[in-house]
Amino acid sequence: MERRKLMYVHGFASSGSSGTVMCLRRLLPDWQVIAPDLPVDPFEAMELLRGIVEKEKPEIVIGTSMGGMYTQQLWGVPRIVVNPSFEMSRSLLFGKMGRNKYMSKRADGATEFRIDKGVVERFKQLEKEQFAGIDEREKQLVMGLFGDKDPVVQFRPLMASLYGEERCRWFRGEHRLNDEIVAKVLIPLLHELLPERSNGYEWEKYR
Repeated sequence: MERRKLMYVHGFASSGSSGTVMCLRRLLPDWQVIAPDLPVDPFEAMELLRGIVEKEKPEIVIGTSMGGMYTQQLWGVPRIVVNPSFEMSRSLLFGKMGRNKYMSKRADGATEFRIDKGVVERFKQLEKEQFAGIDEREKQLVMGLFGDKDPVVQFRPLMASLYGEERCRWFRGEHRLNDEIVAKVLIPLLHELLPERSNGYEWEKYR
């Protein structure tokens, strides 16, 4: 039987070989976890992600922080956004301008990258349209997870206003995921949303 597919979208300064990805692969051995390294430019990142969704047709997409912002915009596929950073342009201005180091290994071998005003402006452009695709169908395809002690971003009120309070859940934790949260919060939610191949979202009709 073909393995089920999950796409994971990493956060700022991370990669597709992050600890969260390794944990997902260890705890979901029957799944294919697709985890691309994202370009710095947000429009290039969105183009890459939409292309992967179109080609690979994952059953679900999970994104954290910056990756949650991208994941929210992948219309038509069930998805979980964890501590989404919906205002990356503003976040980048506080301590992230200039040279940054990647926190995990990249497939291309890159170890650092730069954030300049041009990148910030590109994020501003993307953010202006990031909620334009929300309709009643999309409200049933997205769940938000929010750390109750997240010191970085707090966008649960915004998410609840857009998708409904019932599509938002708290978990005990901060901004970044750890193995315990992945095992005890994220994976149970995944199984709740996709209990079997013919899941509650009638995924096939959205292909």
